[in-house]
Amino acid sequence: MAGRGKTWKQWLPRRLRSRRGQLILAAGSVLFAAFCLFSALLFVFPTVGVPTRVDAIVVLGGEGGRLDLGEQLAHQDKASYLLLSRGLPWIPDGLCGGRVGPARVICFQPKPDTTRGEAEGASKIARNYGWSSMVLVTEQDQVWRAHLRFQRCYSGRIYGVSVPVPWDSWPYAILYQWAGTAKAEIYQRGC
Repeated sequence: MAGRGKTWKQWLPRRLRSRRGQLILAAGSVLFAAFCLFSALLFVFPTVGVPTRVDAIVVLGGEGGRLDLGEQLAHQDKASYLLLSRGLPWIPDGLCGGRVGPARVICFQPKPDTTRGEAEGASKIARNYGWSSMVLVTEQDQVWRAHLRFQRCYSGRIYGVSVPVPWDSWPYAILYQWAGTAKAEIYQRGC
């Protein structure tokens, strides 16, 4: 009977049977587990929530139901202003400069057309209007990184709400957010 009585070490390739190979395997397993844990904490299950009222709802550019969620919050009278990034794939005609529920709609073009550009542009508008709080509307995977970018440009309170990421997009989304986080932490530390 082939395979009976073999220990788990005998099933490993020869180079992983040594003490050094086992240490490398153990270290790799710990690093992979840490990567999975931090990915889950930062991108899959971010801290989200909105208080009863903020000064502005800021809908960041990108795919998903962000605009719908931003409009829903505006109809619920969560803020006096609904700030839309022109990085959104589509903004209905007549929405910019109009109203959604009681909220006045302001559209802006981020420069550059990135989360960093959105943080800079929204923060400038917030200073002009004297806002002290805002809620960011984005996809679930981007909440943490968007908060990171905005807190560097905006001194008020920042909250986040999110729309879900489709399950088949998670592997790409996690890698993209790690790359964006590394870029923000290493190369673009300012506003």
